[in-house]
Amino acid sequence: MSNTRDRSNGFLLKALHFAFFLTGITTVLIGQVLPILSRRLDLTDSQAGQLFIAQFFGSFLGVFIFNYALKKFGFVKTIVFGLIAVSIACILINFPSIEICFLGFFVNGIGIGATLPSINMLTAELNPTRQTPALNILNFFWGIGAIISQPFTKYLGTETSVLLPTALTSLLVLLSIILIFFAAKNLSTHETTSEPAENDPASKIWNNPIAWAIAFFNFLLVGIESGLGGWLTTYSERFPDGSTQLFAATPVFFLFFVIGRGLAPVISRILTDNRYISISLLVLLAGVVTVLVAESYPILIAGAAVLGIGTSATFPTNMARFTKFFGASATRNSTPIFVLGSIGGASINWLIGFTSTSFDSLRSGIFVLLLCCLLQISIQIYLTKKTTNPSV
Repeated sequence: MSNTRDRSNGFLLKALHFAFFLTGITTVLIGQVLPILSRRLDLTDSQAGQLFIAQFFGSFLGVFIFNYALKKFGFVKTIVFGLIAVSIACILINFPSIEICFLGFFVNGIGIGATLPSINMLTAELNPTRQTPALNILNFFWGIGAIISQPFTKYLGTETSVLLPTALTSLLVLLSIILIFFAAKNLSTHETTSEPAENDPASKIWNNPIAWAIAFFNFLLVGIESGLGGWLTTYSERFPDGSTQLFAATPVFFLFFVIGRGLAPVISRILTDNRYISISLLVLLAGVVTVLVAESYPILIAGAAVLGIGTSATFPTNMARFTKFFGASATRNSTPIFVLGSIGGASINWLIGFTSTSFDSLRSGIFVLLLCCLLQISIQIYLTKKTTNPSV
């Protein structure tokens, strides 16, 4: 019986990893099609930033749907709903109408907002004794999807169309839905549904300022990651000789992002979560400074690589820190973390575009990320002092 359950868990985890890989493609897809849309629709950076708002407002709504659907229907049905939304969105963004294009990114955001926390939290529950490495491995697959998003879109798409790559992605997402639904049929109800935690209610967690510090940390974290994924391609094209280069800084960023997440399960066995996050933030700071001061394309690429390493392990390690500090049932009471993450993704991306337009310089917009990084470091100093659990 135990062997059958282990095999079922293994099959479901493989299906979840495949789905998470696809969400890596679709989460950062907006940044890859942004230059095409900007040229075709003659958008300013500020107007282009509104596309991010559409996606992240959808993500914001998706998190609330996640919170409701998780309690009502459980993990698997919530994941399936989110993936269906992502699949539909991949088709909508190909319509010639800007309004439908905005709608497509909004629907994509809903799918991402419902799917990402659901898959993260279910994976954490299926791996109660090894949450940090399990979440890092899961998010490693997201990173692989993110890194191939740009070349996948570029080489299968054209100067004016992304129909082929987005249609193919839509079909693969539908395949992942079938795999997850089939794999989950052999699991017990407890593992695939959400039951209220009687001994550890949400009020106990969210009356603690540490929980809100972790949530605001995630606000900045998602904002920085999405800002880099969303604007690095455009920033590269505006760099001297950037438009003639074989590849933009974005795939380099995600390449080292994936390498960092690949190494994270090993490093997490050596370092505590707080120490790992602190080191990552210092690397991130160095990467942002390098990109800001870069005067040549090779230096820009080097900065993108450092940024990838600096951001790679922070999200899953921050989530593992949250569940370790507040207990396993915290996975079912994590909505504010994802809500603030969605707000951070929308607001910081918009602020980058607004600052760029205001100063007529995207480099000025990237400076926003430096301020966010410094704020993150300040919050991390506070969390390191307050979370005294040796495992954290």
